[in-house]
Amino acid sequence: MDSRYLQSFVFVVELGSIAEAARRLDLTPAAVAQRVKMLETELGATLVRRSGRTVGATEAGERILARARSVLHDIRDLRSDIEDADEPGGQLRLGGMATMMASLIPDALALLLNRYARLDFYLEPGTSLDLYRKVTSGDLDAAVIAQPLFNLPKSCDWHTFRSEPLILLTPASMHVADVHTTLQTEPFLRYDRNVVGGQLADTYLRQHGIRPSQRCELDGLGAIATLVDRGLGVSLVPDWSSCELAGLSLKKWALPHASPRRLVGLLWGRSSARLRLVQAFLAAAESVSNI
Repeated sequence: MDSRYLQSFVFVVELGSIAEAARRLDLTPAAVAQRVKMLETELGATLVRRSGRTVGATEAGERILARARSVLHDIRDLRSDIEDADEPGGQLRLGGMATMMASLIPDALALLLNRYARLDFYLEPGTSLDLYRKVTSGDLDAAVIAQPLFNLPKSCDWHTFRSEPLILLTPASMHVADVHTTLQTEPFLRYDRNVVGGQLADTYLRQHGIRPSQRCELDGLGAIATLVDRGLGVSLVPDWSSCELAGLSLKKWALPHASPRRLVGLLWGRSSARLRLVQAFLAAAESVSNI
């Protein structure tokens, strides 16, 4: 069985689209569809189904999906085992939260690829919680995320890059005499409570009895910053650093009381077969994380 057929099947199901899978694999949609068809012929079962423009797994496809992922992991591990011991090589499967995909990760990868020409990588954006699950399940080797608000399993290691306090974010033209009063009275753009930063902000508001006049709740710090710049409200967010802030007219205000901090760092599995690649990325990320 050709492992490329398995890879195409897994990508199609995970991405829900043959066209998107083709983009990820740098193939034509027809080539991806042909690979999946060859796998179905070899296994004697229909593995994917179409519903409009969306593609999903059939019952038979669902039954083999986990095993297909496991086989692909084993193949990558075999390749890693025979790499030259003097130089890390192979594919690093790395996840990243949105703010790190636009800053730390590209800088670290650029440095890493200059050092190790045989290294390859796969990048997956996502929320911190989703990426945490993929690292712990072995789907990703490592991820740059916000540290979850629960104890990490002993099977994983963690390294902190940034410790971000909460700040009040306002338009640059707004005068703030009292941060809590501003949070209470101005239209409030709430950071999504399903993500770590939003949970920390919600904890602070509750601790100090602040009931903001909520205009909307959304994920995406870049989107929140843009809305604040346009005068649509204020927000309580981690003090992140990003190119997304360039060109925006904003002001950050320190909170009057101690607040929980969002820790941003690298999570990886201790038993990963690509541990040397993870450690090489960590060293590169530390070199460029003077932010």
